[in-house]
Formats: sequence, structure tokens, C-alpha cells
Amino acid sequence: MGQATLPIALRNWLITTLQDFPNSVEINFWKDQTLKLGEKTEEPSVKLFFCHPGVLRSLVFQRDPLVLTEAYFNGWFDFQGDIETAVQLGKHLAYRGLKQSQGIKTWLQSLKLPRLPLKPNVEQEGEVHSKERDRAAIQHHYDLGDEFYQLWLDPEMVYSCAHFEHPYVPLNEAQAHKLDLACRKLKLEAGETLLDIGCGWGGMLRWAAKNYGIKGCGITLSEKQVEYNQKRIHQEGLEDQIEVKLLDYRDLPTTPTFDKVVSIGMVEHVGLKQYPAYFDHALKCLKPGGLFLNHGITSTDAWNGSSLGERFINHYIFPDGELVPLTPMLREAEEVGWEIVDVDNWRPHYALTLRSWADNLASKKAEAVKLIGEKLYKIWQLYLIGCAIGFEENQMAIYQTLMRRQSDQKWNLPLIRKGWLV
Repeated sequence: MGQATLPIALRNWLITTLQDFPNSVEINFWKDQTLKLGEKTEEPSVKLFFCHPGVLRSLVFQRDPLVLTEAYFNGWFDFQGDIETAVQLGKHLAYRGLKQSQGIKTWLQSLKLPRLPLKPNVEQEGEVHSKERDRAAIQHHYDLGDEFYQLWLDPEMVYSCAHFEHPYVPLNEAQAHKLDLACRKLKLEAGETLLDIGCGWGGMLRWAAKNYGIKGCGITLSEKQVEYNQKRIHQEGLEDQIEVKLLDYRDLPTTPTFDKVVSIGMVEHVGLKQYPAYFDHALKCLKPGGLFLNHGITSTDAWNGSSLGERFINHYIFPDGELVPLTPMLREAEEVGWEIVDVDNWRPHYALTLRSWADNLASKKAEAVKLIGEKLYKIWQLYLIGCAIGFEENQMAIYQTLMRRQSDQKWNLPLIRKGWLV
């Protein structure tokens, strides 16, 4: 690659674009040129490194932070300093348009810069949210290897929002509190049968079996999670109480089989069009008088897949993920035959959970890079921090919803919330 010179018009565009950015910034270019913005006496909050001229070309022509993200993952763009400031700065650069007085000259000078050698997106095969494609999507995310997730999750491998009594509770304690709270909401009793839809690495099932004496069945689409669960079940002597199957929720029994049903972090993978089938299958396999606890991330706006966060998650983390606002989710549940008993907002808890995960992963960077490589490590670190910001800024939400069958007309629950929350 030839060492193109930074055009004056692009330098001026950066100065104009960043003059209202609240933090001091240092930008280093590919020919050892440096641009400092903000208070000159301050240590920059973040240092940017444009290692490839095409990064600036992409910013001018596409104004898409995802292109900037891809450049970061491929080593054409880098930063030092606070990752949150870097995320906000990238969005600031990408979303600022060109003033009319800058436009033509800046565009023309940008054309002289080489393009980034970005790879085209690889389209997934099959119909969205078909059984085959859903299994492929789940395996894409969860089959990186147990060793990777063990680096930064709690010992029970709970990969969902924890519940914090205060912000400084250790993650392990907050996850244990979440599991026990779920059991109490479901009013689990010894000998009852529990279905865990999308059971992950089985933390909920093991907790319920050991502390509440239930008999449970978990289903997942990840073969590696099935293998992990079988090992843990054997190690902890729970073979007579719980089992985990490789099974799609659409293949669940259609007759009342379980006393209680729980689904934690599963509904995000279902898709709005599949909500009727999802809620219907959960309803049909629940015995009369039972309870269903549905725990999942929601959008604060209608999901159309076009926002930065949506495209990043869909491209790198959760293929075919689909966040839906709470209202249509509850409407679909009610139309199938569920009565909404309790809705619990966990948004601040997920921000704390994600920051704990990000800190844990950063502390194990060397081990993580050895397992999954530098690029995937960067993707995951950016994903965790970006999602934490998303929950803090109310761009995403998460709710636990307790439901019962509408056909169970007689009320069999406590009259006040603390009857099942304490």
C-alpha cells in the first residue's frame, strides 16, 4: 500500500467535526502526522490511530460506524485509552455530515485515498428462524468453546442478566441471587417438574435441583452445551433429577407435562413472527395451575435491524437476533392464552452484569486471545461494553415476566408481590 498523504481538506473536516466533542482527542495518521483537539494541557482521553488511509475515505463516503468497527478488528484503525470514549467518538465521527462548504472538496480529495479491503458480508442460508437456521445461529454464538466463556462468566456459567442488591455485589453473588429469585417467583417445590427452554450451560436447572428438589429438563440448540451439561450433571450427581436435550422448542410435547416453565435469555432468538409458536408451545406443555417465567431483552423501539447496535450484534454476535418492544411481546403472549401476573424491569441490572463480564474478560485477555484470536477478542470486548452503554442509555431493556394460564381462572398466588419476591 502506498503511503498517501493526508489531504488538507480531510484534516480540516476532522477539526470541524470534532470541535464540539466533549473530550480531548489525539489522532495519529499513517505518515506519523498527529492532530490534537481539545485542551492542549490535558492528557487525551483517547488516542486514535488511522493506520490505513481508507478509514478516512470510508468515514467521508459511508459515515457508517460499522465500517470503522471492521477496520478496528482488522488492524487498520486502533485506539488507546478509554473504550467508552472511543465508542462515542467513533459514532460522532461517522454520523456528522459534511457542511456544504466542505463537501465537494473533501469528497474529491477522499477519492485519492485507497479503499479499505473490506470483505463482503456472508449471507446465511435458509429461511430466517427456520429450525435449521436457528440452530446454526445458536451454534455460531455458543460453540466458541466452554473454555472461552469460563474465563469471564461466573462458576455456574450463567450467561444472562444477574440481579444486584447494590452495585458493588460480586458477580457470583448477583447471579446466585438471580437464580434463587427465579425459583421463588415460580414457587418451586420439591418433586415438581421444571422445563428450561434455552437452558444454556444449565445453571438454572442445577440450582433448582440442588436447592428446591425439582426434577428438570433443559433444551438447547448447542451441542457443546449439551456435552457440558452432561459432564456437570454427572460430576454433581444429579442424573436422577435433571437432563438436557438437543431440542428445538417447536418440538416440545404438546400435552401438559411440566409443573413450571422457565425461559431465560431465549426469547431474543425467537423472532416476532415466531412468538405465537413460542408462547403456544410453552403453554401447551405446562400443567394446569403452573407458572411460566419469561426473561428476555427487549427493544425500546420497533426492531428493523438498521441501527448501529442492531447491525453490530446481528453481524458479529447473534445472527438473526431480533429484539421486540415489550408491548407486542406481551400482546402475543396474551393472544395465545397467557395471563400476565408480574412484569419486572431489570435494565440497570444488565448494565452492571455486562460491565462485570467486560472487566473479567479484560483481565483474561492473554488467555482469551490464545483461545479465539485477537479479532474475536476485540469483537467481544466491544460488544460487552457497547451493550452496557446501550442498557445505561435506555436503548435496550430487559424484563422478567411471570405468567399463568388464562384457563386457570381461580387465583392461586399471593395477593402482593413480596409474597413471591422474598
